[in-house]
Amino acid sequence: MTPGQRDIKALVCSQFRSALPDKVGVALSGGGDSMALLHLLHECLGSGVEIRAATVDHGLRPEAAEEARAAGAAAARLGITHEVLPWEGGPQDGNLQKQAREARYDLLTRWARDRKIPVLALGHTADDQAETVLMRMARASGVTGLSGMAERRIHNGVTLLRPLLEVTRAELRQYLQSRGISWSEDPSNEDPRFERVRVRRALEGLAPLGLTPEVLARVARNMSKAREALDWYVFLAARDQAHVQAGAVVLCQRKFRTLPGEISHRLLVRAFQWISGAAYPPRRVPMEQAVLAARTGGSVTLAGCRLLTTSKQIWVCREYKAASRATAMPGQVWDGRWQVFGGNAKGCEVRALGRKGLQQCPDWRDAGVPGPVLEATPALWRGDDLVAAPAAGLGNGWSAETAGNEEEFFASLLSH
Repeated sequence: MTPGQRDIKALVCSQFRSALPDKVGVALSGGGDSMALLHLLHECLGSGVEIRAATVDHGLRPEAAEEARAAGAAAARLGITHEVLPWEGGPQDGNLQKQAREARYDLLTRWARDRKIPVLALGHTADDQAETVLMRMARASGVTGLSGMAERRIHNGVTLLRPLLEVTRAELRQYLQSRGISWSEDPSNEDPRFERVRVRRALEGLAPLGLTPEVLARVARNMSKAREALDWYVFLAARDQAHVQAGAVVLCQRKFRTLPGEISHRLLVRAFQWISGAAYPPRRVPMEQAVLAARTGGSVTLAGCRLLTTSKQIWVCREYKAASRATAMPGQVWDGRWQVFGGNAKGCEVRALGRKGLQQCPDWRDAGVPGPVLEATPALWRGDDLVAAPAAGLGNGWSAETAGNEEEFFASLLSH
């Protein structure tokens, strides 16, 4: 290490707290960032932690298979087990980079879960963080958006760790070159059709103004601290006025109206995310419309959810149209959230109750739950015949339970 250079190894090692996991996974693309991460983790964790690597082959470039093999060979030289995860579904019409990113996270976290790997390390750098902040500035993002990528977060039950968020690409290239380690370059990183590439080039022009990747990454860290403080007050507000009923988040409208704008906004965002199971929050502009409807009395649909108001309450529930596409066998998870248990299930399946089903439940009003909320709850059907609708008071020996309870909703407010 020459004078003026930072000790990158010490920075990475500091990201691992005292209780080391037995296994750590590495998302290894074969590019410079992930290749440096692989070697740094090997140096930091030594023989005390089992390191395993995985490469996602999106199948979008003919060179990708060879790059995955090269990544595997690099891992093998360190004695690290490596696997290639193919994206078998492939892209659909729409935003290719978004689809590829979501597929990558799903494949990697599923791989980690299957192999009981609790922590998955990702090679995002200070440059990636700076690009993320600029892209979100262009979308007029708030505190959460400008806090950038989190150093740690849970996805599909796996902790995603980004140990390199304070390290620049240039520092990682110096690290690799000083050790004679080669890496692959993805040509899409130079393709101006992609927003991130255009932002990366714009950053070069901003550097003389002092807006360097290091500075913008520091801005993200500062905003992250502000986000943590706001999340704590959202948690306190939810404890004071929210509860979960019939799978919906229910808020006291009178108390909701007294909340500061940012707190009420964030509380509703988290309610929508918890109901929909989405990893990312809805865009800010439609969420502002939802907050307005909650404050003034109204109804909106957004992100597979519905917000509706009664004389005293605000309900955030699943949208019937979104839930109507889900089917399951009794005992299986339905719509990602519910399970239905009971007696003779022969010839039955679980589907959304819907308006026609609700009309066959004479006592549904006794629960004090609005009809649109109940329409998106699970019911047991035998063909076109309604057998049971537990949430709507038609149990017939069957019960329905949500996968997440009220305490898990409160906990989710502090886990993003």
